[in-house]
Amino acid sequence: MKTVVVTGGMGSGKSAVCRILGERGIPVYDSDARTKALYNELPDLIPTLEKALDLSLRLPDGALDKSKLAARIFSDQSARETLESIVYPLVKEDFLAWRSRQKDVPFVVLESAVVLSKPLFADVIDAVVLVEAPDEVRVRRVMDRDGLSREQILGRLAAQPAVRASVVIENAGSLSELENAVDQAFFRQKCLSL
Repeated sequence: MKTVVVTGGMGSGKSAVCRILGERGIPVYDSDARTKALYNELPDLIPTLEKALDLSLRLPDGALDKSKLAARIFSDQSARETLESIVYPLVKEDFLAWRSRQKDVPFVVLESAVVLSKPLFADVIDAVVLVEAPDEVRVRRVMDRDGLSREQILGRLAAQPAVRASVVIENAGSLSELENAVDQAFFRQKCLSL
């Protein structure tokens, strides 16, 4: 089964593109949501990260302290690499299991901001769709969505890698314009050679 990665930086609208694709019957694997779920589903994952990062990562109820983890990995490249070496093989395994359950669809979508920079995933990617928006639009969207400061967002945007894509979808306009761009890229002109 073919896999299309839908990617883009924070606030670009990749989730909106994936919602549209889901409405059109295309299965979408949300790597962020599944990664967060794995912290709950795999009981050894948080203790393994705590040991590897030498950092307590649990809230009083035992759940992952996402804010503490994000603060560490977005400010410490070595910590980010350590986390990725532990978490990304688990995410890939989860994705492959999910993909094997999908039937009677032309392709599946892997939504991720970072998967293209991970060589581990190279063998599962058939095409890449990059969702872009102007920086000011992205910052405003993330501020509205996540309540982060402008400085926090700009720091995270700077940490996101550049991307080469099969198709680029511009997302600076209305929802109907985005829907038209998605239909054009995936269904009308077969911009993706799948």
